[in-house]
Amino acid sequence: MDLKDLRKKIDALDAKIVELLNQRAEITLSVGAHKIKNKASIYAPAREKQVLERIKMLSKGPLNKVGLEAIYREIMSASLSLEKPLRIGYLGPEATFSHLAAMKRFGSSVEYVPCENVSEIFSKVEHGDCDYGVVPIENSIEGVVTHTIDLLVDSELKICSQILLDVSLNLMSKGSLKGIKEVYSHPQPLGQCRQWLLRNLPHAQLIAAASTTKAAQLASKKKTSACVASEIAAKLYKMTILKKNIQDSPHNITRFLVLSNSDTPATGKDRTSLVFSIKDKVGALHAMLTPFDRNKINLTKIESRPSKKKAWDYYFFIDLEGHQDDPHVKRALSQLEGMCKFMKILGSYPVIES
Repeated sequence: MDLKDLRKKIDALDAKIVELLNQRAEITLSVGAHKIKNKASIYAPAREKQVLERIKMLSKGPLNKVGLEAIYREIMSASLSLEKPLRIGYLGPEATFSHLAAMKRFGSSVEYVPCENVSEIFSKVEHGDCDYGVVPIENSIEGVVTHTIDLLVDSELKICSQILLDVSLNLMSKGSLKGIKEVYSHPQPLGQCRQWLLRNLPHAQLIAAASTTKAAQLASKKKTSACVASEIAAKLYKMTILKKNIQDSPHNITRFLVLSNSDTPATGKDRTSLVFSIKDKVGALHAMLTPFDRNKINLTKIESRPSKKKAWDYYFFIDLEGHQDDPHVKRALSQLEGMCKFMKILGSYPVIES
């Protein structure tokens, strides 16, 4: 077959694909009406995970799984916007890593609402100005984002999903590397490339900004300024990338949480996050961990934070394998609650390793 014939075959297939997509959209409208009638959450992480796993199993190639997931991410994004126009809060402005993470999860067919800080994201979701919020929680190099952890203690919002984003940090400017006198970025990226900056720009002043995109805005005003940000920020503010991938570790991953006003049902492979405080006595923390050992529950993370209510009083944040409605998890949490001063389940959500 010549090129003209091959293109005719593609055109015919495209016509069928469009027809099938519109049939899918018609069903999506009915699904949305059903959710609204029953006051169910529009975004369903459990269903999302089920769909993505199924289409990967169905595919026999040559499309790889990454490409197939990207296609279906946009199909599901368009479907969500048909069910209800969604507003997603993120740490702005446009082109921050929080923005990239939000787009990775929700696609391009929803409305994104940039927020000045993490507190504003919480507030907008709590008051219904946004349907969901995307917040950074930890980085594989710099550790936890303490402000997010502190806000989770007092908020009634639930964690309904997580996003893992591979972070590539780039040095960009409108000047040359030799002329850089100050480097702007969010404190987390500055920490993630601290050693590179010390080696290559030892005399430059490191200046914290509210976000990587805000850093790009500031750096774009002077040729003696640079910033650490995403490639998209360089295009947005017409800067030259002087050096790519300056993070100190090649495995630089930031974990984000999706916040919602409702819980997520179990999928069979879930994670639960909770926070508790312990009574001030010898062996108290060891005793608190006993219910998990007794019920054979694997803890994937434990982190302590000062409660800020009394000196030397701490909250402990735990991630565990399983859903809060799983019988053995429910049993362990019931045992734990009776032993501690304070306990709060922050949410159960699907384990999605991307």
